[in-house]
Amino acid sequence: MQVAPANAQPQVLCDNGELAIITLAGILASMTTLTDIRDRLRIDLADPAGDRWDDAALDRHIHRALRDIDNAVPREATTTLPTTAGSRELDISGIDGLTGVDALEYPAGLAPASYPRFRTWAGVAALQDGVVFRGDDAVVFYTAAHELDESGTTLPVHLEDVLATGAAAYAVLERSPGTLGTVTTGGASVPRDFESIGRSWMAAFRELLHHHRRSRVRSSRLRLPA
Repeated sequence: MQVAPANAQPQVLCDNGELAIITLAGILASMTTLTDIRDRLRIDLADPAGDRWDDAALDRHIHRALRDIDNAVPREATTTLPTTAGSRELDISGIDGLTGVDALEYPAGLAPASYPRFRTWAGVAALQDGVVFRGDDAVVFYTAAHELDESGTTLPVHLEDVLATGAAAYAVLERSPGTLGTVTTGGASVPRDFESIGRSWMAAFRELLHHHRRSRVRSSRLRLPA
């Protein structure tokens, strides 16, 4: 699992409009693994022995919920890339898991920072307004998909419960139609209860995604020149 490029320089926008470097402790990946999330999910689903959901099914629901989180609260990072003198184009195709570019800082290291206009297409970020690179470094502020496997996750700790809620909702909602018309020891209300619980968890999941999406927009917006 790759957390971020080795030369990444994560930053946050301060109240005074300046960018500050995040400490190393703030960017380390969580040691929480896929197995940890699956075990937590089994507790929420009251299925510790896997009688209702096997590991493959839960993993599928976990990754489905993770993709929803990617769309609402993608991983934010920066990386420094070399440029080609005289070119307007910067190759960004090598950034792992890239889903979007929020800003380019170029030239890098100016005070105040410079954020030229650009467009992205087919793995390239191209400067606009006649600006060309001079062969020095550019800083790319980008978003990427979160990763989760047995070595850890890029997901922040505060989003792990959100992930578990979404995965549980998907698991229960998928199961509830399949239990209709079957014989269960829980009585005729079991399928209906499953669907009710699943819908409640899904509503909570969507609300949490909405909340974190709005928080991300407020906290990560860069003050670009007009």
